[in-house]
Amino acid sequence: MDNFFKLKENGTNVSTEIMAGFTTFFAMSYIIFVNPAILSATGMPSQAVFLATIIASAIGTLVMGLFANVPYAQAPGMGLNAFFTYTVVFALGFTWEQALALVFICGLLNVFITITKIRKSIIKAIPESIQNAISGGIGIFIAYIGVKGANIVQFTSEGANILSINNQPFAVDGTYSNIFSVVTNGGIVPALVDFTNPATQLALIGLVLLVVLLVLKVKGAVLISIIATTLVGIPFGVVDLSHMSVSSGLGTAFAELGVTFGAAFGPKGMQSLFTDPSRIPLVLMTIFAFSLSDTFDTIGTFIGTGRRSGIFSEEDQKSLETSTGFKSKMDKALFADAIATSVGAVFGTSNTTTYVESAAGIAAGGRTGLTSVVTALLFLACILITPIAGIVPSAATSPVLIIVGVMMMSSFTKINWEDLDEAIPAFFASVFMGFGYSISYGIAAGFIFYCIVKACKGQFKEIHPILLVSTILFLLNFVVLAFINK
Repeated sequence: MDNFFKLKENGTNVSTEIMAGFTTFFAMSYIIFVNPAILSATGMPSQAVFLATIIASAIGTLVMGLFANVPYAQAPGMGLNAFFTYTVVFALGFTWEQALALVFICGLLNVFITITKIRKSIIKAIPESIQNAISGGIGIFIAYIGVKGANIVQFTSEGANILSINNQPFAVDGTYSNIFSVVTNGGIVPALVDFTNPATQLALIGLVLLVVLLVLKVKGAVLISIIATTLVGIPFGVVDLSHMSVSSGLGTAFAELGVTFGAAFGPKGMQSLFTDPSRIPLVLMTIFAFSLSDTFDTIGTFIGTGRRSGIFSEEDQKSLETSTGFKSKMDKALFADAIATSVGAVFGTSNTTTYVESAAGIAAGGRTGLTSVVTALLFLACILITPIAGIVPSAATSPVLIIVGVMMMSSFTKINWEDLDEAIPAFFASVFMGFGYSISYGIAAGFIFYCIVKACKGQFKEIHPILLVSTILFLLNFVVLAFINK
């Protein structure tokens, strides 16, 4: 095992990797329950999506661990699953089978741009200051996910600013039930909660416990805090036992999986996707939107966590620039991420991507693919022992994400904030990850303002052609989305 995963070479051991694998799994296990809730709104069988989520996550993560030997886990991406449901199916009128076909094609496109070195070229084209901003920005993004999951902040929207509920125009005298989506045009006021919510109280206990354990340098602090907080959550009434029923009808779940498995290629999927010539431009732009977000989410995660932790060393990054084939870790990791999307679409889920929550396992000491293998095996175990994953509340994992955000702030020290030419693109790249709740949107903002700064300084020729093309594609994507959602 040491020879295969090169544990000593990476300064780690089996026990550390196992703890890191558990930590990553608990930090992202929520996707097992959240993904079916979102995708089932399209008419997809909920339990089929439940199994597809587990299988796609396990396969993608195993490939990442065994082929690339890096501690990253994969699962259907948050944001991408919402885009799948609320934009592609509800707003654009695609069937869920056609949406799966679009995701499958997106995966093939990602494989192509990985094999042809387009993805690697994009990484090389990003200025170092923006790479450091991405790393710190992911810290902000992860911490915000943690604060949100801990229910520490609440948001109030005035009725006059609400645009739609459940994708329907909002009426003041309307009555709504089973609300799944509220869109508001400004007027959002953030504020601290009153801390009477038991889940929030539990999250604060977990946060204090984790800080104490880390400051005292207790080995396995992250995993200990998750387990201890979960146990404390039982008398608090926060531990949710309702998920236990999910695994009770395992036979039914596998029967439903037959509905989604391969549906992307059926008469309601790929076979009908290109039959209407008038919709082909829309099909192509939707594939592009999927691919753009997926690609830059992954690049941002690798740059942010890889540079901070040393998983992708300077030697490995140099190899990425000069080697051919799959000689560097980054080469292999990008390929593993690319094929996971198509695999997920075959089983019946939206884009499978590298999870930023992998940073929790990395913070716990994970440095090799053994961490990923452990995480993948835990995903598979959930098919039979779902309650173990289901009882871990977000209040137990959210403190971990907040502290991981703290750890990643150090990347900001490598940015020259006194030089506005460097500071402005770095600011937008980092802060907009949190404001836009998207890694790729933060990267887009950084790219756009980098180009603006260079143009104003008369240094337009210094912009790398790939970065310029990426910026134009981001702008086109925003324009198309504006017309789609109009």
